[in-house]
Amino acid sequence: MAAGPMMSLERRRLVDQLIRHEGLRLKVYTDSLGVPTIGVGRNIRDKGISHAEAMLLLDHDLDEVITDLAGAFPWFCELDPVRQRVVCDMRFNLGPTRFRRFKTMIRALGQKDYVGAAGAMRDSLWAIQTKSRAARLIQMMVTGLDDEP
Repeated sequence: MAAGPMMSLERRRLVDQLIRHEGLRLKVYTDSLGVPTIGVGRNIRDKGISHAEAMLLLDHDLDEVITDLAGAFPWFCELDPVRQRVVCDMRFNLGPTRFRRFKTMIRALGQKDYVGAAGAMRDSLWAIQTKSRAARLIQMMVTGLDDEP
């Protein structure tokens, strides 16, 4: 009798076996051959990730960003969609700790002072480091309009 597709129980056993042999690492590590690896033996130097995997990771990261912003800043849910995207973009780029250092911008957003928030964005090291990104986001913050038609 020919073997068919792997049955779910056998697939589960294979997953457990591979985790036992390869390990499960949630951060990049160097394997025994010096290859950057993640997960269960995923060679990210040669194989990388697929577009679908990248989008799945992005989707999870965005869930984290939005949950953080909505939970920590009551004004976030009151922003219009364009300004919410600006804040999400910054939080995504900066991470939670560095984002929270934008105290003047955060205070201005709480007061619906979008020009003041944009000024705080403009007067930052972040704006110097991310020139074109910062310029677009600052313009979106001031106008509340998309940066592209």
